[in-house]
Amino acid sequence: MTTQTDYYELLECDRGADEATLKSSYRKLAMRWHPDRNPGDAAAEARFKAISEAYDCLKDPQKRAAYDRFGHAAFQQGAGAGPQDFGGFSDIFENIFGEFMGGRGGGGRPSAQRGADLRYDMEITLDDAFHGISREITVDVSGVCDPCGGSGARSGTAAQTCKTCGGMGKVRAQQGFFVVERTCPACHGMGQVITDPCSNCRGEGRVDKTKTLTVNIPAGVDEGTRVRLTGEGEAGMRGAPAGDLYIFLHIARHAIFEREGTTLYARTPISFTTAALGGTVTIPGLDGEHHEIRIAPGMQSGRELRQRGAGMPVLQGRGRGDLVVRIEVETPTKLSAKQRELLEAFRATETGQECPQTSGFFQKVKAALGG
Repeated sequence: MTTQTDYYELLECDRGADEATLKSSYRKLAMRWHPDRNPGDAAAEARFKAISEAYDCLKDPQKRAAYDRFGHAAFQQGAGAGPQDFGGFSDIFENIFGEFMGGRGGGGRPSAQRGADLRYDMEITLDDAFHGISREITVDVSGVCDPCGGSGARSGTAAQTCKTCGGMGKVRAQQGFFVVERTCPACHGMGQVITDPCSNCRGEGRVDKTKTLTVNIPAGVDEGTRVRLTGEGEAGMRGAPAGDLYIFLHIARHAIFEREGTTLYARTPISFTTAALGGTVTIPGLDGEHHEIRIAPGMQSGRELRQRGAGMPVLQGRGRGDLVVRIEVETPTKLSAKQRELLEAFRATETGQECPQTSGFFQKVKAALGG
């Protein structure tokens, strides 16, 4: 296997392959041709070194750009990438999978475990959602232990580096070709042990507390809107950052309005005389204004009349949605003798042209039945 073989051909990738594709192909080929898996096979060892040389070049954006332009000539006279010497099979695992192995490939001391996020469900009224409110809530949550300041160690003492894992929080063992990594049994992944724990929190650095918090709810929130209170969730173990508290909002049903986004809908019954002769209806808005809606003569049930800018405010924005009035013509159920007399006189004068939809419908029925 000569080093003049095209690097992309060695890695079985196209020249336009992205970094993830190159890495995936390298992993597969390196495991296939590694000398530890092909003992005594000189050809496999040569191919493995060539594959490693190719990936070492192409994973570096600057080297790859030079190779794409000049080929192998870009690295002649020791100017570029050459074959690398790899040891046992565990080394290739560290180089390929170092992001989670904790070895030379990018491990380190364990980061403190962040506290858990919490959820709180809050019901507010539609008026609250329109105007925005500030409300106090009380939550039971794990907070930082005051006597030890969250360290978990008794006042005046400190946690010690774990001797089992050397502070890494994990231990490793070689099993054949593979390196097995597991949480350190001595420190449980913390990297430190407490020899003299705080009596108040028993070494956890946190205790149960009841907190009163102020929640500021902006105008325009809707059902399911989530408000985050950063750092107000569960305290982390031994001084680790706290989680967040999420307030999930639920809007109570309103007596008049229904809501869809920033649009408010109001079902508005009107008398049949107002529908026939026209008039106005007044709707009290959530903004405190009285919105006067004009009813044109001959108004029908189901018509929607829109009042621009009288709906809900836009969340974290400008302007407001619309108010939509859905008309429902109500037929009277209780008539006085005088009213009945007037309606009978009106019926006696009907020609069929007063209600064209009714007249048209029965004409269709008559035609369908053959006259």
